[in-house]
Amino acid sequence: MKKFCLTLIVLLFTMAAHALDQDIVTANQLTMRLIPEHASAFTFKKIRKRNDKDIYTLQTRNRKIIISGNNANAMAVGLNKYLTHYCHTNVSWYAEEKVDMPQQLPEVKGVVKGEAKVARRFFLNYCTFGYTLPFFDWHAWERVIDWMALHGVNLPLAITGQEYIWYNVWSKMGMSQEEILQYFTGPVYLPWHRMANIDKWKGPLPYHTVVEQRDLQQKILARERSLNMTPVLPAFSGHVPGQIKQLYPESNIQHLGRWAAFSDQYRCYFMSPQDPLFAKIQRMYLEEQRAIYGTDHIYGIDPFNEVDPPSWDPDYLFQISKGIYQTLAHVDPKAEWLQMSWLFYHKKKKWTPERVKALITGVETGKMVLLDYFCDRNEIWKMTDKFYGQPYIWCYLGNFGGNTTVAGNVKACGAKLDSTLTLGGKNLQGVGLTLEGFDVCQFPYEYILDKVWSGNSSENQWIDALADSHVGYASPSFRKAWQLLYHDVFVQSAGSNGILPCYRPELNSLNWHYTHVDYDRQKLIEAWKLMQHDADSKRTAAQLDLIHYGRQVLGNEFLTHKQLFDSAYAHCDLAGMMAQAASMRHIMLDIDTLTAYHPRCTLAGWIDGARQMAPDSVCADYYEDNARSLITTWGGKLNDYACKGWAGLMSDYYLTRWERYFAHAINAVRAHRKFDQQAYDKEIARFELSWASHRDIPRVETHESLALYCKKIIQKYKL
Repeated sequence: MKKFCLTLIVLLFTMAAHALDQDIVTANQLTMRLIPEHASAFTFKKIRKRNDKDIYTLQTRNRKIIISGNNANAMAVGLNKYLTHYCHTNVSWYAEEKVDMPQQLPEVKGVVKGEAKVARRFFLNYCTFGYTLPFFDWHAWERVIDWMALHGVNLPLAITGQEYIWYNVWSKMGMSQEEILQYFTGPVYLPWHRMANIDKWKGPLPYHTVVEQRDLQQKILARERSLNMTPVLPAFSGHVPGQIKQLYPESNIQHLGRWAAFSDQYRCYFMSPQDPLFAKIQRMYLEEQRAIYGTDHIYGIDPFNEVDPPSWDPDYLFQISKGIYQTLAHVDPKAEWLQMSWLFYHKKKKWTPERVKALITGVETGKMVLLDYFCDRNEIWKMTDKFYGQPYIWCYLGNFGGNTTVAGNVKACGAKLDSTLTLGGKNLQGVGLTLEGFDVCQFPYEYILDKVWSGNSSENQWIDALADSHVGYASPSFRKAWQLLYHDVFVQSAGSNGILPCYRPELNSLNWHYTHVDYDRQKLIEAWKLMQHDADSKRTAAQLDLIHYGRQVLGNEFLTHKQLFDSAYAHCDLAGMMAQAASMRHIMLDIDTLTAYHPRCTLAGWIDGARQMAPDSVCADYYEDNARSLITTWGGKLNDYACKGWAGLMSDYYLTRWERYFAHAINAVRAHRKFDQQAYDKEIARFELSWASHRDIPRVETHESLALYCKKIIQKYKL
């Protein structure tokens, strides 16, 4: 009888679960993942769209938080509104960070409403899969997807695991396993292989990696779809292995232009869509992908990204895009082509208006969606008559190479976005984020995505709510600090930025292209000092603010001492040189310790993540080599492109370069000869290349509270 009753209870529970709307089930599951101890206090309800737009409402009824939305994605946005604006909490995109909640859930006065201003909200960049995500396991990805949902993302780039599909296609085309795996790059470099920039670099890719990424992608896609997202999967763009030319000698295959000064052995090949083999490969790929991953009928295709096409003739470009889309539509009649517009900015002298128009209009209107990739710097829609009628998505980039500097013209971009939402035309489909790497500063991306929803408070009120969510309560000093950051510090467009300690030293150079600041440095110091009033807050977001902005304060200080060192060299002032070298050494070691207070700001955290993904020690060493190379030498001419102000990296790698610079310059003055920059560069290049093969992971220890350490820095440098 007991067994019968138990079976009946389980059956009734299962029937009740099935009776619930799937969006409500999904929203409940999201809440359980983020705040399990409070999940029972929330009730989710389904409502209809308003004017065909996503919508949510938020209210308190009978001591329950009622969140209504037209789907799970809109409900998630409503949940995030409650968490940030009522609970003073912030959800990190890193899974290890718990969501801090008040003991008593605050009441919502009245009914709060939000409506999406655009249908599509895009997220991610090919490069993010190299600079941030290559060693993310499913647990880490769960939080990334949850973060996306909380901010209303419904069009994520989903390119993980495509090598499994390509492996099967190239096998059927006659290539051996060894040839295919050698064609792929190492794991952290796969984004640039996928964009047809480089082949083979730091490979071969282990087959078990190919299979593991397949399994991971299946989980990613299932979760994204459950949260009403439309994942953007890849399709064939024409990029083929060189062996295909040997196997099919009559095929129309040509080299693409060289990329980033890599040698020809890493150069990519492009097959013309006019070749009958192109359509065959497209069909093979899409059918294989659909069988393994399904389809949502929108595909990321990016021929000629940062490389020269075989011909610049406008008719050629028109026929290329027309041909690619035709092969796509023959397999999937519902297909949309999602295309980055970054290439038009990156090679703007070559991509003339005539050529841009040819590539865009080769595809039927409405079937190609353009990502206006770098609107923080250049809004391509304004230069192309709104992309000649094709749908487009306005995007904020904000970060290159996962750099750890403070940059981004956030307030100005908010104004740009407001203007675009008004003047951008009927073919403006959405808003997106195209950051190359995450780092620890989420603010610009949360700000942009929040502006997509109606019902938000004023700019200053929004910044106050952000400050409260970082520190956990309404703090006048933290609010004032964030107001300073928003109005006076986040004023310059992000590029490949960094602090000077992270770049290879040059005499009489501050690497100003990368290290310059357009804001008043004293404003940043003032904001950072204001944060000290709440330095004892246990909230991770507040601690990361102290680390992130403190690192920049010290990096800015370093600029002054570098100028003084070079001036002392010019005057053959040995005592002055040694004094300034000591000051710069202290700054670098202080950055090293400051960043050691959080694992996401450490070299050890990055390398540990890489090694933990490997099945054995041999593969772990290989992954570590990839991980070390990407953030240092990179390859080609990209040395220091992905530099990081991280603990361990600062003392073990960057400081070694600077110590040798100090020694070379001081010895030159002592010997009454000129500093030999070329000799120094050659020596440092050898060190840089050898460092990637090191296996000692520097782990920087801290011996006091972060609050106390920050106070010591202020006193030490008289800030």
